[in-house]
Amino acid sequence: MKKTLLGILLFPVLLFAQNNLERQFAYAENLFESGLYYQSITEYKRLLFFDDQNEYSYSVNLKIGLAYKNGAKYDEAVEYFSKALINAEDSDQTFECKTEIIRTNILRKTFNRAHELLDELELNSDYLKIKNDIYYWRGWAYMLDDDWESASNEFAKISQDHEIKKLCDEVINDKYSVTFAKVISYILPGSGQIYTGNYLSGLMSLSWNALWGYVTINSFIQDRIFDGIVVGDLLWLRFYRGNVENAGKFAEMKNIDIANKALRYLQENYKGIKP
Repeated sequence: MKKTLLGILLFPVLLFAQNNLERQFAYAENLFESGLYYQSITEYKRLLFFDDQNEYSYSVNLKIGLAYKNGAKYDEAVEYFSKALINAEDSDQTFECKTEIIRTNILRKTFNRAHELLDELELNSDYLKIKNDIYYWRGWAYMLDDDWESASNEFAKISQDHEIKKLCDEVINDKYSVTFAKVISYILPGSGQIYTGNYLSGLMSLSWNALWGYVTINSFIQDRIFDGIVVGDLLWLRFYRGNVENAGKFAEMKNIDIANKALRYLQENYKGIKP
């Protein structure tokens, strides 16, 4: 009788507490959906403080992680995704948390860690159900790490006609070979710059090398050995080495521009899931 009476007395208190948690969660959710991520974090954490039964532990920690991620606080995001993972109740929730951790590692450019987590996911999960997700996020990790060929191979495992695979192939075809630019500059000064489309720089490099090469060789022919050594060391070799270095730098700069153009396209036009 006493237990029944106690239960009757406590029921309104428990119901009131439950209703308060629901209202608090709804309030925090509204802030999150409105893009007020830092305000929502405060309210989510307030809810966790009063959630004695850990009823909201998974969903709230996940939302705090997402809020931090949207605010580019990636270390904090991983921390709360990991807390949500501990409180995951089934395989779907576990996969969701692990995927968010991987995506956040891609965004914060800790690519090795992202690959380690993808390998673990591949080994410890029902691989057949999630294999395309693994290929997809591996592709993104390689792509943002500027390894477009490996990225293309991963997206090809999903489909040879995958939109991002085609983009990766375009980047690979458009990129300049840094090694080739340097090699041809050794053979013919200025040709590396011309190869990368920097025609004026290439012609100037060719002209300066031709001039100081002629002066150096002519000095030796006229037995002005000292002049030949000074001009050769201080001027000709300087322009010759600079021509090779510049060819490599021009190729690298062009490649960065090509990669950034592709990434901007993905950011602005790609409709699929992004990290």
